[in-house]
Formats: sequence, structure tokens, C-alpha cells
Amino acid sequence: MNKEIKKAAEIIRSCHSMIALTGAGISVESGIPDFRSSGGLWEKYDPAIYASIESFMRNPEMVWEMLFDMTELTTNAKPNSAHVSLAQLEEKGYLKSIITQNIDNLHQAAGSRNVIEYHGNGSRLQCMKCGESYDISGFDLSTRVPPSCEGCGSILKPAIVFFGEMIPHQAMNESELLAREADVVLVVGTSAIVYPAAGIPQLAKYNGATLIEFNLEPTQLTSYMTDVFVQGSAGVTLPALLKQL
Repeated sequence: MNKEIKKAAEIIRSCHSMIALTGAGISVESGIPDFRSSGGLWEKYDPAIYASIESFMRNPEMVWEMLFDMTELTTNAKPNSAHVSLAQLEEKGYLKSIITQNIDNLHQAAGSRNVIEYHGNGSRLQCMKCGESYDISGFDLSTRVPPSCEGCGSILKPAIVFFGEMIPHQAMNESELLAREADVVLVVGTSAIVYPAAGIPQLAKYNGATLIEFNLEPTQLTSYMTDVFVQGSAGVTLPALLKQL
């Protein structure tokens, strides 16, 4: 691991436009299990039913059964050392932006300023009828009563991308532009196989970027696209990288 971290540090020292793509793996150490993993949210709730925008439009009360469990995980979580390390890489001028597939707001909580929320943010609620938006902290979700809009009374939806919804245009356009301009991409805590987010490292690589992957286990990226693979917990490997810089 030390050899690969040193190699990654050498690459980063000379970078000009580095970005990071993060996924569920970076937040596991903050107590948020990967929804797809054993014991994750999708083991209890079928995502085709509970994470579908069609289901929410038809029966929001049912979908909120899953959302109460999800928000309990995300709102109580705190940034871990991996989130903090990425924030420090930005502060030191190495990291230009983070593109995250996570909805937990932990990058921002750790101090990262330039965060593109590819799948939205679970700390915000929105009314699909009148467009009002709210901070989730303004509602007592322990009652397990779906929060409603103060203006029109409609049940609110977290500002996250459900299955059947489009990725926000601004997030997608900004991500593609950053990927085209990047000379280094950190892939952290994601297998990068779910599209369209999976296309970000591919686009960057096509345009000449170096890919540095931080994951517990090798992924599909590792064998055909990754230039440097740092295996291990991001909460350990990213702070170790920071020390080398």
C-alpha cells in the first residue's frame, strides 16, 4: 500500500486539474452501510418499489416508510477521516471538485466547498406540487409522520434522484466538463459501474487523465482503466496520501 500511495502522491504533486468521484464506500466508516450491500437498505426494501418516483407519486406514505430509515442513517452520520482528507486536498489546492453519488451531505460537513451532488442531497426536502424547499432539520421525523409542505399541504420528497428521474442537468453538465478537463481522477469508494456516473472516469481517461483508485477490493475499473490502485479503507489510505503531500 505504501508504494502505491507514494506513486499516487508523485502524480498528484504535478497535477493541475484533479477531481474526485466518490460513492457509498467512503461513507461506510461514518455508519452508513452501502444500500446494496448485505444489511443495506435494499435488503429490507425493494428499490424497484420504494425508490421509484412512480411509487412516490402514487403512494408517498408507503415510500416514506423507507425514507424514515434512510434519513435516520444519514442525518445522524458524521464525516470520517476520508471526507476530511478530501476537504484538505481541496484546501491545499490539489483537488478542484468532488463529484459524489452520495446523498448524505458528509463532504460538505467535512469542509469541502466544491461538491457536485450527482444524486441530490437528503438533507433537503422539496414540494413537487408548488416547488417550495425545506431543510430536513426543521421536521421531527421521529414521529414517522411524512413531512408536508407548509404552503400547499403536499407530502414532501427528499431532494434526491429516485429511480425514474433524470440526473439534474447542471450536475451532469458540470461533471462532464470537469471530466474532460481533469488530468487526475480519484475514484473513492465506488465500483463506478452504475451509469451515468460510471461514465465520468471513462470520459476523463479518454481525454488523457490518470486514474487513482481507492477501494477495499479491486473493481471492474482496476483491471482495465485504473493507473494506480490503492487497496484498503479510504479512512486509512486517504490520510496516508495526505501525509505524503
